[in-house]
Amino acid sequence: MASQAQQAMLDKIITQKGFIAALDQSGGSTPKALKLYGIEESEYSGDEEMFDMVHAMRTRIVTCNAFSGERVLGAILFENTLDREIEGLASSHYLWQKKRVVPFLKVDKGLEAEANGVQLMKPMPELDDLLAKANAKDVFGTKMRSVVKLANHEGIKAVVEQQFAVGKQIIAAGLVPIIEPEVDINSPEKAEAEALLKLEILTQLNLLGDEKVMLKLTIPTEADFYKELVDHKNVIKVVALSGGYSRDDANAKLAENHGMIASFSRALTEGVSAKQTDEEFEAALDAAIESIYQASLT
Repeated sequence: MASQAQQAMLDKIITQKGFIAALDQSGGSTPKALKLYGIEESEYSGDEEMFDMVHAMRTRIVTCNAFSGERVLGAILFENTLDREIEGLASSHYLWQKKRVVPFLKVDKGLEAEANGVQLMKPMPELDDLLAKANAKDVFGTKMRSVVKLANHEGIKAVVEQQFAVGKQIIAAGLVPIIEPEVDINSPEKAEAEALLKLEILTQLNLLGDEKVMLKLTIPTEADFYKELVDHKNVIKVVALSGGYSRDDANAKLAENHGMIASFSRALTEGVSAKQTDEEFEAALDAAIESIYQASLT
């Protein structure tokens, strides 16, 4: 049963304009995120210091005046962030209570080695405990990522079946899953992979009954290729990952896809730096948020 807060969050996601900030870089991608933010690996020692620094970065972003529920619908957090506080509140409670930004939680444990042109998700044996923790902290939904590298039908079918199987476990816990089968933007078979992916996603969506999911997809080669998914009765929202595109490129491509909104990570934080003054940081983040917001309005 959804809490009163979770129902209000659903209403916001369905009715309001905006985009979802992906602030969920985890262990493997954290050093890269910090480096882009202007913090070198020589400036911290060990995982604890590294996660302290990345939490400070995320705190600086979400406490910024530019970051609010007027343009940012939601934010995806890493478990380490969920376990921490921002200005004396649990991170998820700060996002919703102070900013009216809907909290999501990254739940996957990383990727398996590539096989059949894809990377499946690693097993998640502690998922039920993590979902219980998320519910206790008024988290609205989850996100989990697989990767498609080639137009291999068997591989893509396996990715989508795994995503929806875990998605049903998440729905049963009372949360909304963001299903993310990312197609590598550098795939030599990107458009062909997208065609197979859409087919398999539609197959799974049509088996859901009344249950609803969100989708996080690579911006397609052909504009509006995922319109059928955007309009599907079992889809709350289709969000787009930036996938390594620059912010300008990601925004331009996204704007061509009607009904899709951004869920950018690197493209959101591009241009913000630990070395900036608060005024410079605020201006850079405000410009980034506004450009992504505008691209998400089409």
